[in-house]
Amino acid sequence: MRNLRPIFPGVFTMGNLFCGFISILSAFDGQAVQACWFIILGFFLDGLDGLVARMSRSDTLFGIELDSLADLISFGVAPAIIIYSFKFKDLGKWGWVLGFVFVMCGAFRLARYNVTAQQGPKSYFQGLPIPVAAAALTGYTLGSYELWGELRYVKFLIMLILGCSFLMVSDIEYEKRPLSFRTIKDRIKWAYVALAGVALLSLHQLAIFPLVFVYILYGLGHEATLMVRAGISGEPRVHKKGRRHKRGGDTRPTRHAGVPRQQDRPQDRGLSSKADRPPDDK
Repeated sequence: MRNLRPIFPGVFTMGNLFCGFISILSAFDGQAVQACWFIILGFFLDGLDGLVARMSRSDTLFGIELDSLADLISFGVAPAIIIYSFKFKDLGKWGWVLGFVFVMCGAFRLARYNVTAQQGPKSYFQGLPIPVAAAALTGYTLGSYELWGELRYVKFLIMLILGCSFLMVSDIEYEKRPLSFRTIKDRIKWAYVALAGVALLSLHQLAIFPLVFVYILYGLGHEATLMVRAGISGEPRVHKKGRRHKRGGDTRPTRHAGVPRQQDRPQDRGLSSKADRPPDDK
C-alpha cells in the first residue's frame, strides 16, 4: 500500500500557497487589509507544515523544494504586489523596480538556504528569514490602515523594503525560536513569545509591525556586538557553529586537495528529510 503520510504536511504547504494566491487576488481587488491577513495566515501554515512532517515522519526532499516555492509566492511575490498596488504605483517605474528587488532577494534567500542546508543544521538563521520580511511589510500595512485608512510615509516604506531585502541576503545571524526551557536564553525567548501573544490579543494588527521590528533590530544589535568583540580581540568573526566567517565570500568549510566531497551530498549526510531543517528557516 502506498505511503500516504507525506500528504499531511503537503496539505499545509498547499494551504500556504493558497493563502499567497488569494492575497494577490485580494490586492488586485483593492482589499489591502484582507490581502495582508492572508499572508499572516500563510505565515502560521508555513510553520505547521514542517512540524507535521517531523511528527508524522513523512518528510521528503520534494516537500522541502515545494515548501520553498510556496514561500516565494506567499512571502515574496504577494507582499511586493500589495506594496506596489497601494503605494509604489505612484512612483512609476521605480515602484515596480523596488517590488522586484524584494522578490529577487527573497528568491536568493530561499535558494541559498536550500544549498547551505546540505552542509548541516545551524543554530541560527543566516540572514533575515523571508516570512519575517513579509511580516514586516504586511504588519506595517495593517497598522497604517488601522491608524490612517491608507498606506503613508512612502520614504519610510522605501527604506523598509530595501532594508528587508538587504537583510535577507546578508550573513547577519538571527535567533531561531526556542525549543526548550533549559537555558536562560531560551527562557528569555519564551518570555518574548508570551509577550508577543499578549500584545497580539490586546492590540491585534497594531502589534504585528512593532514585534517584528524589534526582532529585526535585535539581529542588527547582535551582529554589531559580535563585530565589536571581534575588533577588540583581534580575532576574525566566527559563526556559532565554529565556521570562520568570510564577508562576501564562500562560507563553506575548506578541504584539503584530493579529499573526496562525498559528505557534501545530501544523501550521504542523511539530509533527505524536512526534519533536518527548521520549517521557517528561509
